[in-house]
Amino acid sequence: LHLFDTTLRDGAQTTGVDFSIADKRRIMAVLDDLGIDYIEGGYPGANPTDTELFSTRPAIKSARFTAFGMTKRAGRSVSNDPGLQSILQSSADSICLVAKSWDYHVRVALGITNEENLEAVEQSVKAVLETQREAMIDCEHFFDGYKGNRADALAVAKTAYDAGARWIVLCDTNGGTLPHEVDRIVADVAKHIPGANLGIHTHNDTDNAVANTLMAVRAGCRQIQGTLNGLGERCGNANMTSIIPTLLLKSE
Repeated sequence: LHLFDTTLRDGAQTTGVDFSIADKRRIMAVLDDLGIDYIEGGYPGANPTDTELFSTRPAIKSARFTAFGMTKRAGRSVSNDPGLQSILQSSADSICLVAKSWDYHVRVALGITNEENLEAVEQSVKAVLETQREAMIDCEHFFDGYKGNRADALAVAKTAYDAGARWIVLCDTNGGTLPHEVDRIVADVAKHIPGANLGIHTHNDTDNAVANTLMAVRAGCRQIQGTLNGLGERCGNANMTSIIPTLLLKSE
C-alpha cells in the first residue's frame, strides 16, 4: 500500500486553515519522518505560497514531493496552457492532475465533448512523462460519473492508464457514495485497470470517508489518499490518522 497525504493541498481548503511556507515545510518534514510515500505540497501557479514552495525541492528524505494541478484546457496546446506549464516547470518529483470523469461536468462545466476531454487527459499525462516524472490522474467525481455514465467514467480512467499514468485515483468528490457502492464500483474498475495502479480519494460528507477508503483497498486499490486529522474542504477527507492504525492492526 502507498500512502498519499494531501493535507497541504486538500486539507488547506479547510475553513480557518492558512498554511505559510514555513508551516508547509515543517509539516512535510513530519510526514516524511512518518514514512508517508507521497506528500502533495499544493498547486504551483495557483497562489504565491505554493508557487514559491515548488520553486525549490524541500529537504525531504524519502517521500515523493508531489504537485497538484489540472489537465490541459480544451482548445489549447500543452505548451500554450500557462496553468499546466507552471506545474511541469515545478520542482515536483510526481505530478497529480485532476480530470473530469463525470460526463455531466464535461458537458456543463467544461463545455466540451467527452472525446475532447479524453484527448486532454491523454496529452496531459504524456506531457508529464516527457519531463521524466511520475504522472497521476485524480478522476474527479468518479463515482457520480460511473453511476451516470459507466462507459465514459471508465474511458477517462483507462485513457490515463493507457497513456502511462502510474496511478489512477478514483475520487468520491461529493462524499456521498456509500461503502457497499465503493466496493462494487472499484471491483469493476479493477477488471480494466490493475489494482496496483488504482488509488482512492474520499471525502467525509456522510462520515464514510475512512470506511469507503478501506472498502476500496479491499476491492483492489493500492494507493490511499487522505489528510492528517481528516482536514479538508466542506466535511473533510479520509482521516489518515485513523487509517494507518487500522491497516497496522489488520497486518498483525
